[in-house]
Amino acid sequence: MDGKVKEQKRHQQKHSGPKAERKKLKKQGGSTEEDARKRNPKAFAVQSAVRMAKTFHRSQDIKTKKHHVPHVDRTPLEPPPVVIVVVGPPKVGKSTLIRCLIKNFTRQKLGDITGPVTIVSGKKRRLTFMECSNDINTMIDLAKVADLVLMLIDASFGFEMETFEFLNICQVHGFPRIMGVLTHLDSFKNNKVQRKTKKVLKHRFWTEVYQGAKLFYLSGMVYGEYQTQEVKNLGRFISVMKFRPLVWQTSHPYVLVDRMEDLTDPERVRTDPKCDRTVSLYGYLRGTHLKNKGQVHIPGVGDFQVADVNFLPDPCALPGAQKKRALNEKERLLYAPMAGVGGVVYDKDGVYIDLPASHVTQQQEEVRPTTELVQSLIDTHATLDAKMAASKVSLFSGSATLEAADVDEQCGETEGLQEKCVWDPNTQRKRRKVVFTTDEEEDVSGSSDEDGDSEDSDQEEQGEDEDEESMSTFLKEARAKSHETEKTVTDAPPVKRPKLEERKVDSAEVPVFADSEDDLEVSEEEEESAEEGEAGRAGDSGHCSEEDEEESDDGEEEDGEEESEGKSGEGDDAADATMKEQTASEEEEEEEEHVGLRWKEGLRQKASDTFLRQQQAAPNLRKLVYGSVVEADDSEDEEQELGGLFRVSRPQKSKKFQSNVVDSSRFTPDSSNNWDSEEMLNSIRDCFVTGKWDESQDAATLLKEDEELYGDFEDLETGEVHKGQSGQQDQPEKSENEDDHEESVVKVDDDEVQKNKRLEKKQRLKERFDSEYDDGDATYFDDLKEEMQKQAELNRAEFQDVDDETRVQYEGFRPGMYVRLEISTLPCEFVTNFDPHYPIILGGLGSSEGNVGYLQMRLKKHRWYNRILKTRDPLILSLGWRRFQTIPLYHIEDHNGRHRLLKYTPQHMHCGASIWGPVTPQGTGFLAVQTVAGAKANFRIAATGVILDLDKSVTVVKKLKLIGYPYKIFKNTSFIKGMFNTVLEVAKFEGASVRTVAGVRGQIKKALSTPAGAYRATFEDRLLMSDVVFLRSWFPVSVPQLYNPVTSLLLPAGQKDGWAGMRTLGQLKHDLGIRNKPNADSLYKPVVRAPRHFNRLHIPNELQKALPFKSKPKQQQPKGKTPRDLKRPSVIREPHERKVVALLHALSTVHNYKRKKAHTMQHAKHKEFLQQKEKLEEAKLKRQKEARKKLYRAMGQADQKKHRSSLKGAPQDD
Repeated sequence: MDGKVKEQKRHQQKHSGPKAERKKLKKQGGSTEEDARKRNPKAFAVQSAVRMAKTFHRSQDIKTKKHHVPHVDRTPLEPPPVVIVVVGPPKVGKSTLIRCLIKNFTRQKLGDITGPVTIVSGKKRRLTFMECSNDINTMIDLAKVADLVLMLIDASFGFEMETFEFLNICQVHGFPRIMGVLTHLDSFKNNKVQRKTKKVLKHRFWTEVYQGAKLFYLSGMVYGEYQTQEVKNLGRFISVMKFRPLVWQTSHPYVLVDRMEDLTDPERVRTDPKCDRTVSLYGYLRGTHLKNKGQVHIPGVGDFQVADVNFLPDPCALPGAQKKRALNEKERLLYAPMAGVGGVVYDKDGVYIDLPASHVTQQQEEVRPTTELVQSLIDTHATLDAKMAASKVSLFSGSATLEAADVDEQCGETEGLQEKCVWDPNTQRKRRKVVFTTDEEEDVSGSSDEDGDSEDSDQEEQGEDEDEESMSTFLKEARAKSHETEKTVTDAPPVKRPKLEERKVDSAEVPVFADSEDDLEVSEEEEESAEEGEAGRAGDSGHCSEEDEEESDDGEEEDGEEESEGKSGEGDDAADATMKEQTASEEEEEEEEHVGLRWKEGLRQKASDTFLRQQQAAPNLRKLVYGSVVEADDSEDEEQELGGLFRVSRPQKSKKFQSNVVDSSRFTPDSSNNWDSEEMLNSIRDCFVTGKWDESQDAATLLKEDEELYGDFEDLETGEVHKGQSGQQDQPEKSENEDDHEESVVKVDDDEVQKNKRLEKKQRLKERFDSEYDDGDATYFDDLKEEMQKQAELNRAEFQDVDDETRVQYEGFRPGMYVRLEISTLPCEFVTNFDPHYPIILGGLGSSEGNVGYLQMRLKKHRWYNRILKTRDPLILSLGWRRFQTIPLYHIEDHNGRHRLLKYTPQHMHCGASIWGPVTPQGTGFLAVQTVAGAKANFRIAATGVILDLDKSVTVVKKLKLIGYPYKIFKNTSFIKGMFNTVLEVAKFEGASVRTVAGVRGQIKKALSTPAGAYRATFEDRLLMSDVVFLRSWFPVSVPQLYNPVTSLLLPAGQKDGWAGMRTLGQLKHDLGIRNKPNADSLYKPVVRAPRHFNRLHIPNELQKALPFKSKPKQQQPKGKTPRDLKRPSVIREPHERKVVALLHALSTVHNYKRKKAHTMQHAKHKEFLQQKEKLEEAKLKRQKEARKKLYRAMGQADQKKHRSSLKGAPQDD
């Protein structure tokens, strides 16, 4: 070999022949199956009718299994985010999975998962992730609002009780879509064991959910995160998943709260810390429409009346409507206010900018704005907020002023996150909790009462002029400080800072609210750059968060899109240019220091003039076509500018001038054309169908030509033949004068109208005929689906063109809106003990669901709960939105319709239960737990069931036995006493059935005068004085009226899973150390029975004569004493005989001992002999074996020799 590898021969594809022809047909899209059927029909014929029938039945079964009762699709065009609840036991990887999914969808890392996290996952779908802790209250609440459940299972450990508990909760409250996720698979070292474990867990999961339920495998972790491809696959499944509407969710409005603000007057809180709070809660509305001033229930808090509801701009809006292949980086949104990621937050009366320092840690470079004022404030933003928090000072007019001395004292402070070690009782470890400064909390809370917390009364009394002076002084110092800082740190990479001008209303198009005086003098170059910026941002919906827009700006730099002047890229040249511009602008500002904040004057007039000038000069065609920022333009004049940075929306002022605002999506109409004049109308009359057209384009002429072309035709239904007019008949008409021509045109029009009517009639008849006889494959199910589809389209079309303000008044707030609900009477503990890890749900209540009454329900003790339930023991029920404690009475219906009280729930059987609780629609499922405090080792769900009735129609009765004793007995009549106390009681029970313990039945007849309560009764047989008579009666039992809502959200932060309501009788006795005193009659005691003496059996002589011999009594003589002479006398030995007997006894004892000893020795010798014999036998066998082997070897060799010689042939002796 020369070392070269021989190249393998390439495959030669066939260019002719049957196979090549088939491939060509396949490429062209043709099918060879039809040709094969024609060529060989027998091969495709039915071979077996039975197999064909089975195949058909199977396919029909599969098709029918997919059928479900169709519902009217009530999902809005912009549906609310899908609620994804991540469930699992502690330390299974819930937070890690949420972080990985968020990173997969938004390319952002989120630190601590607190509260709902809303993200945009696609062009039509948003997702809200919520982590479910091990608390049973949280599990119950989240199961009611979940659309999809990601159930995490530790594969190395197996299923844990929390998984099955959550599955049972879901089964009761409407089963959402459930996907299992196996984690910790990297702990398996052996692949075979891993595969087997996967299979076992998968089949068990299928048993609990449904056959074929999706189970994902997260094989391992890389740098503390799951593998990217596996997370991406899971995200794809989530993004395309379809959901079935759940009955409770689609019939009730509900809000999963993602933001909470306390609006209570701070002065009132200061004077009375325990006063009820006014709180506004924010979130996406889900379910059905919500009416204003309705009643809601907050699980864990209670029922409340909504003071006010408003809808706000969507903080996490879907991407724009323009057609795209995919989401770009700019439109990936993340909204999680409770986790500190919110960006710009819109409220009813203001706009708040949330600036969390390091919740979302991104290492991208910031695009620095060129405006001096903005730049200076951004540069000193952290220190400024720290100062404000420390001194309770506001920057803007109308609030307390800021003194220069205070600024100088605190200018050296630096802002940073503080760390606080907190012991987590759940995980038994120290957690490093991040403590935020007060300025960030104020930004998040966003209270409109900005100056309510100011403590310095002197600052509040100072006027607006002093405020502006101190403001300008502070800004000068801030600018100088930032200028020095920038000079010293030129070589360092630009630090990322939150942008403060993000929410300008299309500020790139025109500087309506300028940030400095120079911006109001717009040059031509700046206008061009602004237009370029606008074109780049046309797809923005206007409601994205800060973090998202920062990321999108960086994405624009990476993609190489054009940026407006003043925005710097990543290179050093751009940074240097920015520094020069900032230096120049600062020098100009220093020259105009004496002017102060003069640029604020006439701001609105300047803004509107600039806006109109630019609109007339260069209309934005992209905006005209797509209309993506119309809403923002409508709100321009509504907003008031504060400090050149922020704008506060004033909706109450907007109503005055909103109708006069210039529509930015249209040109100013030209009024030079007077459309009332006849000449102007005549000039455009022929542009419409009704005008006079050319003869060749006239409708009547064209129809006439069609008639000539398709003249003769036969009506296939009626058989009538229609003849067309010939060309010769048309000749005279052409030669007639103009008047005749006009008349003929009118005549032709009338004929056409009649002809169209006939055609429409025929079309209707044909459609009716087709619908009756040509049904095709349409089934009842298809018709039902089509009907539901039509209803859904009708629902959508009803209010399609109505604006939101009007629409809300008619139909209420529709699902998908981001709403703000104000509740005015919330307990103060709700605010003071607020913990974002626990979900807050606002569940809307129906018209009658706010009432409390008697409920009848069917209940079954859960088969996994290891204790039976006792009547009158308090039980915690989850029913509808509510979790409450009540006292149930268990009962069972007898064959005669009587509802008999049960002391305990029956085993493996349903029973009835009556409670006092909130009125809930019939058919609503519920579950019961005995306690919600802590996590127990055993299964926590005690019972499940369903509501049957909503009234007190069922009378529960319990058995009552009344006991009496006879005191006078006649033949069949007896007088009974001790059962009743008065004659009146006896009168009520006249005719009632009684019986004795022995089973003799009787009836109460009449009361006796003495003793009191005695009566006369008749029986089937004569009673004895020892008999006990009892009356079995039924006593109605009243249902205890206890309704105690579980207020777990009002407990302090670490104790929310420790709510303890009313205790059971057993718990009370155990806690108080009380031991039951048993009833003396119930104790077991020895039964002492006196011996009974029975009389001799006496048989009369006459009867004895008639009896056979064997039955006759025998005259047996009793045995007497043995006579003395027959008794054997005892032998008394002589002294000599006694000596002889003693000697013989001693000799026999010695002899027996010797014989026993000799026998033992003989046995030992024999045993030894047997051992020797066995050894000899073994040696003998060994010798014989060796001899046999030797013999067989010799014989074998002889045979081989003989065989070999026979093969060679017989020896030849000459």
